[in-house]
Amino acid sequence: MTFMDKFFAKRSAATFRPSRRQFLAGTAAVGAGLTIGFPASGQAPAAAVPNPFAGYVRIGTDNVVTVMSAHMDMGQGVYNGIATLVAEELGADWSTIRVDGASGNLALYGNAAWGGTAQGTGGSTAMSSSWERYRRAGAIARTMLVSAAAKAWNVPASEIAVSKGTLFHAASGRGATFGAFADAAAKEPVPQNVALKSPAEWTLIGKQGQRRYDSAPKTNGTHDFTIDLRFPGMLIATVEHPPVFGGKVASVDATAAKAVPGVVDVVTIPTGVAVLARDTWAAIKGREALQIVWDETSAEKRGTAELRAEYLAALDVPGTHVADTTGDAQAALGRAVKTIEATYEFPYLAHAALEPLNAVVRRQGDIIEVYGGHQIPDLYQALAARAAGTTPDKISMRIMKTGGGFGRRAVGDGDVVIEAVEIAKAIGFRAPVKLQWTRETDMAGGRYRPMYMHKVKIGIDAQGRLAGWHHRIVGQSILSGTPFAGMIQNGIDVTSVEGVAHTVYAIPDRRVELTSTQVGVPVLWWRSVGHTHTAYAMETAIDEVAAATGKDPVALRRELLAGKPKHLGVLELVARQAKWNEKPAEGIYRGVAVHESFGTTVGMVAEIRMTSATEFKVERVVAAVDCGVAINPDQVRAQIEGAVGFGLGSVLRERLTLEGGKVVETNYDQYRPLRIDEMPKVEVHIVASNAPPTGIGEPGVPLIGPAVANAYAAATGKRIRALPFETGVTQGV
Repeated sequence: MTFMDKFFAKRSAATFRPSRRQFLAGTAAVGAGLTIGFPASGQAPAAAVPNPFAGYVRIGTDNVVTVMSAHMDMGQGVYNGIATLVAEELGADWSTIRVDGASGNLALYGNAAWGGTAQGTGGSTAMSSSWERYRRAGAIARTMLVSAAAKAWNVPASEIAVSKGTLFHAASGRGATFGAFADAAAKEPVPQNVALKSPAEWTLIGKQGQRRYDSAPKTNGTHDFTIDLRFPGMLIATVEHPPVFGGKVASVDATAAKAVPGVVDVVTIPTGVAVLARDTWAAIKGREALQIVWDETSAEKRGTAELRAEYLAALDVPGTHVADTTGDAQAALGRAVKTIEATYEFPYLAHAALEPLNAVVRRQGDIIEVYGGHQIPDLYQALAARAAGTTPDKISMRIMKTGGGFGRRAVGDGDVVIEAVEIAKAIGFRAPVKLQWTRETDMAGGRYRPMYMHKVKIGIDAQGRLAGWHHRIVGQSILSGTPFAGMIQNGIDVTSVEGVAHTVYAIPDRRVELTSTQVGVPVLWWRSVGHTHTAYAMETAIDEVAAATGKDPVALRRELLAGKPKHLGVLELVARQAKWNEKPAEGIYRGVAVHESFGTTVGMVAEIRMTSATEFKVERVVAAVDCGVAINPDQVRAQIEGAVGFGLGSVLRERLTLEGGKVVETNYDQYRPLRIDEMPKVEVHIVASNAPPTGIGEPGVPLIGPAVANAYAAATGKRIRALPFETGVTQGV
């Protein structure tokens, strides 16, 4: 179970069947046509906030099928996956599918994988949350359309076939589009039991080469991101934040800023000073002209060097809490004939999404509309209401498609959203306001993957077997001080230790300790959360054990994964497809890693070619993935390919450093994501499965680092224990 599963007291959505009263809570005619929806959990529906997307599926008289998605799309293909589920059961014409982000009704849009207690997109749960309810919504809509057509044609419903948005009755030769019966279907009784299609009947789910529904708008530039929003009279806002975390505005002189042509107003908000202008350039230039005195008495002034020294010292003493203990690690280490000791260092990492953070706020009558990439919309709705001095029913959250997120849009305090509301409120909501953070604001604005360090001691006995594993982790808690703090149990933030604590490897004597540090740098989950560092430590350490015992890395993993058929299956598949048992081409070195996160198991083999004594090029990556049913196989491959690029960039040279508490890297020239010429060839092999789908947006990220590091060790005999690699190669041992 992921930390999100546990936090939201997961209940099984697969066994839910709506009552008629619950179903009708989400079934309504919106304009003309048929709208289908039902609550995410078996509980009575919560009071619904007025919401233009009141349901899951809307079929218009124009034949357009609109899917109202409970989950946001930030490029990971959520909308496409949910649309596939609906279209499959509905029998829709793929070209007529549209998807809108939905919110405002927790009973409908609560994340089913979290028990329906909150709406949110995270923990790679979108498909598992949608798997049952969106297919069922499509099946119910199809049944109601068929019923309406059967009555109109005076024929048995069982004789009507449905395909590509059309209803057919072969015996009479009659046919009609969905749109022709949308109004009549809305008046039909809601079926309480519908049969879902069997895998043998699927024509969209699992189909290779299925074009994404949003390919055209993404290609022609009509895809609507928040950064593209324009409203009459809209003002653009930028914010100057304190240069160090924890700083506050002491005083501000806005005279020069207000003199910049196009600047309309300057307002102070709790997090800084905002400049409002008629265009973005004027807002930026006005911000540069501000003269601010900052109060830094409570600010975080430590830099990376100071924090590193403190973390290393913390590694030398017992952890403050024990996250996992099995057997007697210390006794086993005492019996070892050989030991491996390693210290791993992981820097702060920025999310650095292509679309910098933004939000738009405008008041329409007594309703305040908030547009943006709302990853946790009901939380933001409550926070926005408090900031605006109103009630949640007066806040309408409009979910926009988002140009990347990687976890950055899921913050406990709603940062950019609340800033936009505060700014609009400060000018009396007299004009729509678009708050647009610049790249520099985004990079220096906090919310990073925490800096972590690990210290591992592993014993090997006379028979070449593992004899004790002691693992100590030091780093900031992501959950502490957030709405998710209840997930911290017995002092353990599960996001700090996931992937190490309760490992799937058969290590009979082990101990995992955690020390959560107190640092004023704001931190947040980052794509694949704790697995970003724990998988690296585990998989490179396992490789060191293989080298120390003279065992093949794949063979050792086979031994340690005995009794884990899913993991063994993935390991065998990736080894077979990478031709692990065959000698690689001249000059090519390989490394392997296998890891489970978010319910999905991934294996990777990386192939590198050394270009100098220390430099290398990653040329090829072979991946195997078991994610249950692959709803869109091409999308699964795309996510693994993207994860390889994202993860490889992060381990090669990405790091965010602090000097005197100030962020050093504020744009892509200093914080360097992967360049296109560095992207390796990636092959993805999907394990065939009929199990419900698990996560795919994040599980590919943790593997690429250790797979490449293990290949580098195979080439040079040196281990990279400090990331990024451009730092670690100078510390290789």
